[in-house]
Amino acid sequence: METLLPSRFKRVCVFCGSSPGKNPSYQLAAIQLANQLITGETVGEVRAVSGMHQRKAEMARQADAFIALPGGYGTLEELLEVITWAQLGIHDKPVGLLNVDGYYNSLLSFIDKAVDEGFITVAARQIIVSAPTAQELLCKLEEYVPKHSGVAPKLSWEMEQQLGYATKSDIAR
Repeated sequence: METLLPSRFKRVCVFCGSSPGKNPSYQLAAIQLANQLITGETVGEVRAVSGMHQRKAEMARQADAFIALPGGYGTLEELLEVITWAQLGIHDKPVGLLNVDGYYNSLLSFIDKAVDEGFITVAARQIIVSAPTAQELLCKLEEYVPKHSGVAPKLSWEMEQQLGYATKSDIAR
C-alpha cells in the first residue's frame, strides 16, 4: 500500500469547463483529481465579489497551486492569466495541466513554438507542469520549483487589485 506524504498545498484552484465534455475520460479524470485532493475537510467557501476580475484575483490570492482540467474559453482564459502572473513574478505558485488523453497537446505545442520563436523564454516555459493523470500531476506540482525571474513586486500588484478598478473607471470618465 502506498503511503502519501502530506501535501504542501492547503488550497488548490481548479479551472474546468462548465460541462463534462464529450469524452467520458474527462469526467473520470476530474473525479480522480477530486479523490486526490479531498481530505474529508470542508471544501470551498462562498465569498461575494464585485465582478469577474476580483473573483479571479481572490482565487489566485487564496490558492497555493492551480490546475486546469479540460475546458473551453473560460478555462483557457483563467489558465493563461495565472501563467502570465507567474511570468511577471506576481506569484511563484505551480500551474498544472491535467492533460487527459492529450487534450492540451496542441496548447503545449503552441507554447513550445512560441519559445522557439523567441516570444516565451525557456525559463517561463517551465511555469507550466503537465501530466496525463491526477496522481502524476500532483506529484509534479509538489516538486515544482520556480525557474523564472519575476519583475512585478507582489505588494504593488495587490494594491493595484484593490485600487485599480476605481482608478481605471475614473480615468474612463
